[in-house]
Amino acid sequence: MTQEHQGGSRGWAAARKGVWAGLRFTSLRLRLVLVFGLVALTAAVSASGIAYWLNREAVLTRTQDAVLRGFEQEMQNRAGALPENPSQDELQHTAGQMANSSQRFSVLLVAENSDGKTVYGSSGGLGGFSLADVPESLRTAVGKEQRVTSANKHPYHLYWQRITEDDTPYLVAGAKVIGGGPTGYMLKTLEPEAKDLNSLAWSLGIATGLALLGSALLAQALATTVLKPVHRLGVAARRLGEGKLDTRLRVSGTDELADLSRTFNSAAENLEKRVADMAGREQASRRFVADMSHELRTPLTAITAVTEVLEEELEFEGGGFDPMIEPAVRLVVSETRRLNDLVENLMEVTRFDAGTARLVLDDVDVADQITACIDARAWLDAVDLDAERGIHARLDPRRLDVILANLIGNALKHGGSPVRVSVARADDEVVIRVRDHGPGIPEDVLPHVFDRFYKASASRPRSEGSGLGLSIALENAHIHGGEITAENHPEGGAVFVLRLPQAPSPPTDGDEDAADGGGADGSSGSSNSPGSAGSRGDEGKDAKGQV
Repeated sequence: MTQEHQGGSRGWAAARKGVWAGLRFTSLRLRLVLVFGLVALTAAVSASGIAYWLNREAVLTRTQDAVLRGFEQEMQNRAGALPENPSQDELQHTAGQMANSSQRFSVLLVAENSDGKTVYGSSGGLGGFSLADVPESLRTAVGKEQRVTSANKHPYHLYWQRITEDDTPYLVAGAKVIGGGPTGYMLKTLEPEAKDLNSLAWSLGIATGLALLGSALLAQALATTVLKPVHRLGVAARRLGEGKLDTRLRVSGTDELADLSRTFNSAAENLEKRVADMAGREQASRRFVADMSHELRTPLTAITAVTEVLEEELEFEGGGFDPMIEPAVRLVVSETRRLNDLVENLMEVTRFDAGTARLVLDDVDVADQITACIDARAWLDAVDLDAERGIHARLDPRRLDVILANLIGNALKHGGSPVRVSVARADDEVVIRVRDHGPGIPEDVLPHVFDRFYKASASRPRSEGSGLGLSIALENAHIHGGEITAENHPEGGAVFVLRLPQAPSPPTDGDEDAADGGGADGSSGSSNSPGSAGSRGDEGKDAKGQV
């Protein structure tokens, strides 16, 4: 039950992650949908706005024209029939008759009676439409007499204006009876028309929303159609990056995406051929190095035995060689030892390249192991050890000795004594720092100190080491699951930092294989003597040193 629950949780988390990944703003699918949506929204809003504006003008203009025609006709027929100085009752009666027309608007008539007083007649009585409801600008325009010309045949005209009171739109108009008579004003509510326009706006808004939703669905469908080949291309590219060089895309169609798939297949095929060719060459090169190293071991064994005899003769007090021959004999002994170290290192490198190197793990006190390494090489007076006992780790003692011999030997050779070695525990790691007090490593050389056969300067290609020491040390750290880094100390000198897990997890089923390999599978012969340390700068091959 617990496993099922955990599996369901992981599935839900993966699905949710996939959904959020598809909704990222950087997602091409989301951008396509947004672009389609914005285009559709712009088009729908523009079309709806134009349609609303045209319908609004049509509705208002039609209503306005009908009301103004009716008002003008009532002013001519009824208000024009009044005497020049009507009474208030006559105005009131006429205003009521005008308001009962088909357009149903409110009317206000203003005139002077026979006594010269201004009288008013409103269709709504005393509490109805009054002169205060008429804008001042409209009253001024209605009462202003204009010059009669050929273009303007009447001194007074009909004027109108739209106003809003309490969120209700109204149409207000006014006119004066030509030839003497009352001035009339009309008030018509436009609320029905406003409601119709609001309904139209809601309808257009709903249509815009539906258009936007439809465009989003259409964009999703188009994006899926367009992005499916792109997704397949991304999956194929990831598989290709994982080393599955036989990955190919299924090509269908003649569009640009099909051309892209063909190009990808062609590139993958060429890459597969090139990688296969390079792998074959590399395998042949490794086989050549391995075969050469094995073939050289037999004659080297005999040569080494002879040089050991020669070396004993050189150390004999009586001196068994002519003084003229002695330097040549010493050179032969030295170069034979160097050639033997090189062959052993090459064989070790071929094991790492072939993946046959194995660990023989044991519980190791790191401080004791470092002390044993220093003591075996007579470095006790030249090395300052800062390591407290009790820091244990499961390591291969022989390979750890190789690493320490390389790092400390190079520090002594290039930085001089004293060399400081410190040990600390960090989380689940053991950290060993080896610091010298020399000139440090040039910045342009630092990235290459662990490269095989690297030389800081080509002007002095020959050095005492093989150029493989630091590379082998790094491989031994990697097989433990650790790492070695190099840097310069701010106060001078170089610092090599070795980090090893206290409980490494690489496979260790090769204990017997490692035991059968003897010293060849563990430390090389060069790690057993201080003379195995390489040179630095323009003399050395690993810049900081070599073994």
